[in-house]
Amino acid sequence: MSSPAAARPAWAAADPYAGALRTGRGPLFLRRTDGWLLPLEVERWCAGADPVDREVLDRCEGTVLDVGCGPGRLVAELAARGRTVLGVDVSDTAVRHTARRLGPGPLTGGALCRSVFEPLPREGRWDTVLLLDGNVGIGGDPAALLGRVAGLLRPGGLLVAETVPGEVDERAHVEVVDVLGALGGGGTPFLWARLGTPALLRYARGAGFRAVGQWERGGRCFAALRARSASSSAEPPKSTAVISSQRSAKPSGDSPVADR
Repeated sequence: MSSPAAARPAWAAADPYAGALRTGRGPLFLRRTDGWLLPLEVERWCAGADPVDREVLDRCEGTVLDVGCGPGRLVAELAARGRTVLGVDVSDTAVRHTARRLGPGPLTGGALCRSVFEPLPREGRWDTVLLLDGNVGIGGDPAALLGRVAGLLRPGGLLVAETVPGEVDERAHVEVVDVLGALGGGGTPFLWARLGTPALLRYARGAGFRAVGQWERGGRCFAALRARSASSSAEPPKSTAVISSQRSAKPSGDSPVADR
């Protein structure tokens, strides 16, 4: 499966992004073509899960797919809880960082260097999908992204998404830059979106989701949405599948997740 500008965006291999993840610190920005800058929270992404993160993860059900997992703090936290979890990210550096967090051994977490719009393990069978840290913006087409997520979830599955405060619904060409890039120059722009909760809910209804929760913590905004059920009596699963201990940055096929 593919989507416009979403398969392998140029920023995934950009030196500023990879360099920031390697050092664990910024500054790093998304820069629009008009010069507007959005600071990226590299230090928070590279740290462990914080109390706000942990409260979000408390809501997860069954098996979890973290879309745009970055350096893997949420994957590592869920694996430590015994959750079956897979992180996907288009950045090699981010996936390697996630694998290092998980370490060797028979844990229940894994990571794939892959776009959400490419084939993924367990399609149509994930219990929870996460779109946090601005990842509702992936591909710059919220309707396409939410339609894809609906296809990844089991009937009645749960999407937990992070939004920006207020009535925001924008798409723009941006690039990832550091301090020098913020002053000029930069790489190839790619499409990105920013959504407030009202806009997210509008797009989500078109993809068959219904809202089941909205909340704010620590200056961050979240929404929980339930995918269309095969029947009105669908219940959250009582058990999870098993993920293999393989944590290759670029495994083939469905190898990171047992096909059960």
